[in-house]
Amino acid sequence: MRLPKSTSKLKQYFPMIREREDIKQEICENPKLLEKYREWDEEQQEEFLDYCTGVKGVKILYDAFFKEIMNPENTPERLNELLSLLLGQSVTIKRVLPGDSTRLADEQSLLIMDILVELSDTSLANVSVQKIGYRFPGQRSACYSSDLLLRQYKRVKGEKKKAFSYKDIKSVYTIVFFETSIKEFHEYPQNYIHKFKQQSDTGLELELLQKYVFIPLDIFRGIYHNDGKSNGKNSANRCWNKTEAWLTFLSTDEPEIIIELISQYPEFKEMYEEIYVMCQNVEKVMEMFSKELIQLDRNTVQYMIDEMQDTIDIQKEELEAKQETIDTQKEELETARRQLQEMAEKLRQLEKAEK
Repeated sequence: MRLPKSTSKLKQYFPMIREREDIKQEICENPKLLEKYREWDEEQQEEFLDYCTGVKGVKILYDAFFKEIMNPENTPERLNELLSLLLGQSVTIKRVLPGDSTRLADEQSLLIMDILVELSDTSLANVSVQKIGYRFPGQRSACYSSDLLLRQYKRVKGEKKKAFSYKDIKSVYTIVFFETSIKEFHEYPQNYIHKFKQQSDTGLELELLQKYVFIPLDIFRGIYHNDGKSNGKNSANRCWNKTEAWLTFLSTDEPEIIIELISQYPEFKEMYEEIYVMCQNVEKVMEMFSKELIQLDRNTVQYMIDEMQDTIDIQKEELEAKQETIDTQKEELETARRQLQEMAEKLRQLEKAEK
């Protein structure tokens, strides 16, 4: 039996979830909130009410939610565990680093969330989220990584001064979660964690420091949340390992799957509770939701710009190729014209000689 929108399955597990009419009444009684609410279209209004009331699960990768739940300064053990699972080694966060003005500013509009941490061995890890997969992720991530490596180099050299050695420079990790990944990832539909590092073609091993982890969450959802069809698991008795549990936490807003998750891994229930406590502050959550919508619009615009630029580049190449063909044809015509003139001149000379 389908539950009406006034109640939700999740409210059974999180009693602090507010009722729909209660939230709507608070919005209507506050002119500032009502004005903001009316700026959204009907679909956006429903989405906001659905996740505040538990009809749908909250979007964990919303910037404010993720930074609150995964804040390395308050609960370092959470990000420690997630990074340890993704990097395949024990990770302990030493400190959170502030944003850097040298960061590629024109790329910031693509980022929903961006956390930079220093690990216990002084290596750096940059964790970011892309709502819409950007074009050329390899090239862009290489630029981010180089920027990060240079930042570490300047800091360590400044601290060590004359005692500085290049062995003091540690790995930099660029970790990107894609909510919606680009077509290149979908050519590997059974893979949802891609790790990259530089290596030689001869077997020679050198520590080249720059490493990458790409996680297309849409592909993960297709494998593990499609009623178990993609991986042969029955949805009634799914059993996730800890990495799969974390990716489920980050990627799903389906109440049934959230209930499965907290049943298997109760530690995630505490995280959801923290978010639903946040949701009790309607004004704060509405502001957060508005920022997410604006950021999504920016992402969409940037994606469209990239797509349009790609089309323009292709058309330019085609025009240049056509122009080359035209230029070649012009040259051939000019050559043929000269040959005809030469032949006509020879013919006139022959006619003269005959006279």
